[in-house]
Amino acid sequence: MRHFDSLENCDPSHRQANLFSRLPDVLRHAMQAPTYAEHLKGINPPAIVSPATLAQLPVLRKSDLPALQKAKPPFGGFVAAHPGSFGRLFTSPGPIFEPESKQADPWHGARALHAAGFQPGEIVLNTFSYHLVPGGLIFDGAARALGCAVIPAGPGNTDQQLELIETYRPAAYTGTPDFLKILLDAAGKAQRDVSSIKRALVSGAAFPPSLQADIKARGIDAYQAYATADLGVIAYESSARDGLIVNEDLILEIVAPGTGDPVAAGDVGEIVVTSLDPHHPWIRLALGDLTAALPGPSGCGRTNMRIKGWMGRADQATKVKGMFVRPEQIAEIGKRHPELGRLRLVVSRAGESDAMVLKAEAKDDAVLQEAVSITLRTVTKLGGTVELAPLGSLPNDGKVIADERGG
Repeated sequence: MRHFDSLENCDPSHRQANLFSRLPDVLRHAMQAPTYAEHLKGINPPAIVSPATLAQLPVLRKSDLPALQKAKPPFGGFVAAHPGSFGRLFTSPGPIFEPESKQADPWHGARALHAAGFQPGEIVLNTFSYHLVPGGLIFDGAARALGCAVIPAGPGNTDQQLELIETYRPAAYTGTPDFLKILLDAAGKAQRDVSSIKRALVSGAAFPPSLQADIKARGIDAYQAYATADLGVIAYESSARDGLIVNEDLILEIVAPGTGDPVAAGDVGEIVVTSLDPHHPWIRLALGDLTAALPGPSGCGRTNMRIKGWMGRADQATKVKGMFVRPEQIAEIGKRHPELGRLRLVVSRAGESDAMVLKAEAKDDAVLQEAVSITLRTVTKLGGTVELAPLGSLPNDGKVIADERGG
């Protein structure tokens, strides 16, 4: 079967219509939780029926969840259901506490494994951690939902894992790309046979081209997935190798860092996700990761939105002269001067002091330059110089604040 189900190659307009027809009920359910009720106060759920109306809702920053959950344990008031109604309860670094729903494949990973070539009846060596964090069970549940048997190995214990591989002969691997290399290197040194592993789905760490080439040279076809402990599998790679395909039942937006404003098509911005799980919905959760959308459908025939993958962090706040400067402040300068294009605040050292230069795309205009300088001081409460640059000259990399002070 080329696709996991008919959703993957449906008409994009049908997908969008389906998602946004379901969104009002999800919003109503979310607003039964006290913190969501306050966060979304004044929102009329039946009116949120399009990307434009969704973009009017406030974002919820993942970086704020630890403090919110500490104030209102365990889930910060964002979950209406009692913790005992869920199947499993996890924590991840932050700490952030996450519940797992009881249905099969609750983190929606089976279609990612299918796109990576995993087949029912195969054995999967799953080396994601099973200890307190959801990673191991995200991919364990996905593989079993696809009809695979799972070796719940977790990371580490390399010698024992090599014995498991030789005994069970798994065809597939799930885990970080780094640990896959560790296993393969250890097998080579110990002259152990791990040749049964022919494919892999990796996540949780960078998978640079050099490591991709190394894994491929060893006869393993490895694919990437972008997943988080809050949402499960968000996007995944297919045989077309042309970006990551957004998972079904998610609405993914790309916004200017520090704002909730969608970027222009193809621009780099922060990933914001709305999930339609009625048991634990996330409404415009800003993940702090950067990406950009790719045009058109995938070459594999899947029609959902494609993204370039992880392109860095959007959380670029930095201290200058003892005061934090944040991306949302730079975005505010842009709002006050709509004639500006991209903005980038470069922080460096001038002698023994911090220095700021705001690079702004605009036509050469001394009056505008002075006005932006005043706004920079007003918004950040710090002095800095403004340099105007030709329109389109600043990099499209999502970087709003560049700290070049080194160590």
